[in-house]
Amino acid sequence: MARDKEKRSCGQVLAEWRAFLWDPRTRQFLGRTGTSWGLILLFYLVFYGFLAGLFALTMWVMLQSVDPHVPKYQDRLLTPGLMIRPRAEGLDVTFNVSQSQTWLPYVQALHQFLEPYNDSLQAARNAPCVPGRYNEQPDDAVLNYPKRACRFNRSALGACSGLGHTGADWDYGYGSGRPCVLVKVNRVINFFPGRNKSINVICMAKRPRVKGDLGQSTTREEDVALLGPLELYPPNGSIDLMYFPYYGKRVHVNYTQPVVAVRFSNASANVEHHIECRLQAEGLRTDDDRDKFAGRVAFRLRINRD
Repeated sequence: MARDKEKRSCGQVLAEWRAFLWDPRTRQFLGRTGTSWGLILLFYLVFYGFLAGLFALTMWVMLQSVDPHVPKYQDRLLTPGLMIRPRAEGLDVTFNVSQSQTWLPYVQALHQFLEPYNDSLQAARNAPCVPGRYNEQPDDAVLNYPKRACRFNRSALGACSGLGHTGADWDYGYGSGRPCVLVKVNRVINFFPGRNKSINVICMAKRPRVKGDLGQSTTREEDVALLGPLELYPPNGSIDLMYFPYYGKRVHVNYTQPVVAVRFSNASANVEHHIECRLQAEGLRTDDDRDKFAGRVAFRLRINRD
């Protein structure tokens, strides 16, 4: 019959643990001598050092093929996208005229966005360019020589500039139910739109809604009537050719991309309006159903009144 193992006292267990941690007789720490620990640490030091060196070499080789000034692959981007300001979740600009807390964030966002466009800053940083033609600036003998940016003055946005101290000019019309929305063209390096012809942004009621706020279907004509007339700044939503091409943020210092302001001067209240803005230029496709953001942007606007 097997002999039962003798139970060890608490003191014996502690003594065994102390011997495991440090055995003065064999001079072992955690069961290994100093030489053994040194060899293990040396192995892992060499192993992980090799991995770090291999990773650094791979990154260095990859970075040699990347131009810091121009994206390597940009052949698939034929048409730039559009975006609106103020930035709204889901491109849904909704506010209540009588509740300032619903539209003040939009006003503050527009003030912040347009601050670099102040006329004084533009005069100090950027150059007056010749309108009506591309602002081409070849490198000549110096590669990636810094380019001069053309002025885009905030005052060109008229009633949507936010330069007034009181009233609709200061709050971009949100406090009076006549809001302004800015449309900007995304930056694309070496993009020449329009084929030397004028370009502009157009906005309109997008398409009929399935069901309107009045509980009945609406036609396109009714949508247009509910949206009311649109005011565009600069006039006709024009974008001058002198703001193109864009050479990248490393060399095109202080570049301020052109924007178009859309003012909804008489949009019906308590109605969800669907608006689409397009970049209109010679040779530019904005009707590709595979890319709904190529040269266009669709957003919703709802002006609530109590």
